[in-house]
Amino acid sequence: MVVIIAGLGLAANFWTDFKWFSAVGYSSVFVTELWTRALLFAVSALVMGAIVGLSIFFAYRFRPRVRPLSLEQQGLDRYRQSIDPHRVLFFWIAVGVLAVLAGIASSGDWRSFLQFMNASEFGVTDPEFGRDIGFYAFTYPFLRTLLGYVYAAVVLAFIAAVVVQYLYGGVRLQTDGGQRATPSARVHLSVLLGVFVLLRAASYWLDRYGLVFSERGYTFGASYTDVNAVKVALTILTVISVICALLFFANIYFKNTMVPVASLGLLLLSALIIGVAYPEIVQRFQVDPNELRLEEEYIDRNIASTRAAYGIADTEVQDYEATTELTPQELAAEADTIPSVRLADPSVVSQTFQQMQQVRGFYQFPDVLEVDRYPDTEGNLIDTIVAARELSGPPADQDNWLNRHLIYTHGYGMVAAAGNLIDDEGRPVFTEYNIPPRGELSEVVGEYEPRIYYGQEGADYVIVQAEREYDYPLDAEEETEDVPTLEDAVDPTMSPAPEADEARAPAQDSEDGGEETAEPTAEADEGAAEDGAEDGASQAYNRYEGDGGVQLSNFFDRILYAIKYQEPNILLNSAIEDDSRIIYERDPLERVERVAPFLTTDSNPYPAIVDGRVQWIVDAYTTSNGYPYAKPIDFTQAVSDTFTDSSVQQVGALPGNEVNYIRNSVKATVDAYDGTVTLYAWDEEDPVLRTWMNAFPDAVSGKDEMSEDLLQHVRYPDDLFKVQREIMREYHVTGAEAFYGGQDFWTVPTDPTTGNDAPMPAYRQTIKYPGSDEPSFSLTTTFVPRGRENLAAFMAVNSDPSSDGYGQLQLLELPRSGVTFGPGQMQNAFDSDAAVREVLLPLEQSNAEVTRGNLLTLPFAEGLLYVEPLYVQAGGGGAASFPLLQQVMVGFGEDVAIGNNLQDALNNLFGEGEAPLPEGEEPAEEEPAEDEPAEGSEDGGSSDQDLVDALNEAVEAWEEAQENQDTANEDLREALEAIEEQLNE
Repeated sequence: MVVIIAGLGLAANFWTDFKWFSAVGYSSVFVTELWTRALLFAVSALVMGAIVGLSIFFAYRFRPRVRPLSLEQQGLDRYRQSIDPHRVLFFWIAVGVLAVLAGIASSGDWRSFLQFMNASEFGVTDPEFGRDIGFYAFTYPFLRTLLGYVYAAVVLAFIAAVVVQYLYGGVRLQTDGGQRATPSARVHLSVLLGVFVLLRAASYWLDRYGLVFSERGYTFGASYTDVNAVKVALTILTVISVICALLFFANIYFKNTMVPVASLGLLLLSALIIGVAYPEIVQRFQVDPNELRLEEEYIDRNIASTRAAYGIADTEVQDYEATTELTPQELAAEADTIPSVRLADPSVVSQTFQQMQQVRGFYQFPDVLEVDRYPDTEGNLIDTIVAARELSGPPADQDNWLNRHLIYTHGYGMVAAAGNLIDDEGRPVFTEYNIPPRGELSEVVGEYEPRIYYGQEGADYVIVQAEREYDYPLDAEEETEDVPTLEDAVDPTMSPAPEADEARAPAQDSEDGGEETAEPTAEADEGAAEDGAEDGASQAYNRYEGDGGVQLSNFFDRILYAIKYQEPNILLNSAIEDDSRIIYERDPLERVERVAPFLTTDSNPYPAIVDGRVQWIVDAYTTSNGYPYAKPIDFTQAVSDTFTDSSVQQVGALPGNEVNYIRNSVKATVDAYDGTVTLYAWDEEDPVLRTWMNAFPDAVSGKDEMSEDLLQHVRYPDDLFKVQREIMREYHVTGAEAFYGGQDFWTVPTDPTTGNDAPMPAYRQTIKYPGSDEPSFSLTTTFVPRGRENLAAFMAVNSDPSSDGYGQLQLLELPRSGVTFGPGQMQNAFDSDAAVREVLLPLEQSNAEVTRGNLLTLPFAEGLLYVEPLYVQAGGGGAASFPLLQQVMVGFGEDVAIGNNLQDALNNLFGEGEAPLPEGEEPAEEEPAEDEPAEGSEDGGSSDQDLVDALNEAVEAWEEAQENQDTANEDLREALEAIEEQLNE
């Protein structure tokens, strides 16, 4: 019964897997992997069975016919009498078990075999042996694996031969004056030992190439000792091993024990003296006292290879003399930077999304939202906080099998908020909201399918086209009337507008089409609403019309899935018919991993509205641990930060998590409605991807097949940037001498806003990089010197796919002699500043909860500006309260300030009209007394009135910023220049 049940389970899983791959259009991946596994299993089992079986056969075939009379042999007679009648059965059981175990073990190496068979060249050779990198990435690992299996087979064959020979008297422990082994036994064992030593010779020769992965020296890769001692020793040991193997084979003729014993002694002695002692002497007495001079060449190799393997070799490095003071002219020149600062923290406003847009308790948003870019109604791209409203499951008191798997099947709609806008209460301004979805985003992207059957939440499987599915609550829009929209927006760089409270309701439909409800399946939604109304219910229902999932076309399919999920209700539910479909493997990451088992997926899939559908965009990597000289790192540890859990195994990472080569070679999409998975070759020149495309020719589509809509939402991946950040800590140093000293190594600062030891996350923001004409959507991070807290460097990567500079790493290195505050020091300055404490102390002493948002660092006016929003959440409000952006802290140089908004904070930081004068200008003369008119003016009030007028113009320019940023920024510059003129007069 156990065997039958296990067999049924295996059969059900196998057949349902095949149906799933066929349904998603990747049956070729399933078949290729299956046949490769089967081939490796069959060959390995056959080889293992043949080697061990022949060894047992020959040991029995040449057993001594007459055994000497001895106590030892008399004791063995009992075993022989028990085994002999069943020796054939024992033979096949032993051989069969070993063969099956070998087959199972080898089938797990199918990736290594496919890479070996479909290897591509890198076009780069290693500096020691001159071989293409592809040899080390694809060929060398397979040869090591193959050698290991043959080793195991020969060792097991030798053990089996000794056991059989001993059992039948060919080998004896007690000699009684005779020989311990018969001539035939000596020949048999000598041949096996000769094969073993010959394999050892091959291993020694292959180990020479493995030196490029040595960890003996100061850096990873072949060191001075490896090249000048170990490499020579391995060559000598290879020759000695071949000679010893020939001596073992020669014992077929000599048939004595002296030859094999002498061969083994020679082999062991040479391995000890040449292979161990000689390299250790060279290292201890020659290298250690002169390490820098002797290792310099090999450190250079490590630096060059590591930078190439992780894609940081072409980083643009700029020495950056960060200024700590601003003049009015410089502040005016940076006016266009201020409105684009993303103050909305994706990890904080998630609670706001949950409270204002959850609609029902069974909908769910992630703890950390994503940052994407969408055009506004005027076509300007803005940083946008986005999330999909996913369904986590039925209400807790109605959580049964029917509700979980047949009725509550999908989430509904995208939710988006402008990253740089808030309303007068400090709430994010939503550009896509409510159910059915509506908002300015819908106007721009057009109608789209809002239903989300595939996501990161919900049941492991759902069955559609069976029971009526819950779609959405009909009264959802009434319950979410108080949603801040663009009509309520207050630019967070400005003070709240006086009229902000006049418009608090969601934007309504207008005659000019300013606001419309975007319902891509309008007829279906209307029909669903009518169905709900007819029943007197408060919810709309839906019937799935897509092609996602596997069709349960017959009763046999239902039996298979009932066995797979151990759920008899799949058979018993009468609503499940032949056109019903079962949707499973719903997580976007899991779907990509299954159709592309050769890829490592990024941990942050993100939703985007693409071509009328909600698409999950997944970045995928090709990785390797076979790049010579390149430093390996733990992938999971490298990508961990405040928002991730380093204890969780990184999905798709290599065994042991260590990689020393990575490329973002594939962009994948998963349709949230029908689950369609599409893989696009983003880096078509990557040799690892070319290798896999040779193995799976139909799996990956070309980059040119990506739509323009999809390209607009492609971004530089988080995990790759964090891996490169980890490598850049040390490998920004390109000189061997400086690298050896390590005095210029950096670390990633810990996140000072959370109080834990996790590294700061990388932040997505639109910045104007020094030397660039236009701001760009970027991923940014900072570095501090090892053991110190001042800022050492600022790194960014262009994340705008429409830009020619996409993927270009840029590094601003600060002077080592100067001191610029790092994130931790700036946070300490915030916390200790009297003006900041004056604002925060009443809040902290009250029942309110103060949350520090993301501490952003961005280039600003030839310096670096720190911006940190402060959120206040009502204490004791329970689950109904959520954080509101109430204050903004800024830091520049060693000065800090706080304000109700970004502009207010900047004014407090630099002083309104009190910034240092440009070099060469004289300070203004002392102001006359109140009753004296100013020199050069007709009366004492005209100058002041001009200044007031200029300030009013500046305020008006800021108020125009939200409607037309380009024009308003130009007006702002002119107004600030007018202020400066008035101040200088």
